Amino acid sequence: MSEQFSRTINLLREEGFSRLHKARVAVFGVGGVGGYVCEALVRSGIAAIDIFDNDDVSITNLNRQIIALHSTIGQDKVTVMAARLRDINPQVAVGMHRMFYLPENADTIDLTQYDYVIDAVDTVAAKVELAVRCDALGVPLIAAMGAGNKLDPSQLRIADIYATSVCPLARAMRTVCRKKGVKRLTVAYSTEEPIRPALVTDADDGRRKDIPASTAFVPSAMGLLIASHVVRQLAFGKAMKPTT
Repeated sequence: MSEQFSRTINLLREEGFSRLHKARVAVFGVGGVGGYVCEALVRSGIAAIDIFDNDDVSITNLNRQIIALHSTIGQDKVTVMAARLRDINPQVAVGMHRMFYLPENADTIDLTQYDYVIDAVDTVAAKVELAVRCDALGVPLIAAMGAGNKLDPSQLRIADIYATSVCPLARAMRTVCRKKGVKRLTVAYSTEEPIRPALVTDADDGRRKDIPASTAFVPSAMGLLIASHVVRQLAFGKAMKPTT
């Protein structure tokens, strides 16, 4: 096992890698951003990871999601992701949760068991719920803001939610977090102005609506940026829970 991670250990040193390896993390959403978070964390040496998603792989995921292949279309994402992670490290402990995390079922998940939580979900309600609960419990959290309708991964940043700009999702999150009393929230976001996607007609009611656009490189780069932050925090920071 040490040989597999030898080049990572060269950077983190034995002590830092040991802290990382002993950590347990949760990734909510294993799509365009979350899939790359999982990939990078397990390749870096995380040995215990819980993944949460209720979607199946679809053909429209092929342009950006690391688990999306023609051979996986129609399969549920957590099963495909778990199999991939175990192929990277057969010893990794993967907890699979086929569910959408929402305020209605949030009580079923004990967030205090995690050394770090990664929010890579799409819905504001779920993001706010994770932010409020992690803030109250003192559980380290990083949340992905909007990665769609963007072309330039060099404009990705990590900052506190109250220091963000440009991103419409971050703007919405700032407003709700302020109302909910969340004083700080680490996020990954883009300073790039969103590009307006092509309009299409909604066949149900005839109205025109935007179809979210995406690329192979912005969501993946955001996922890798998040994973880098989490690895550095767990290896060198103060994000680990005290040992009992």
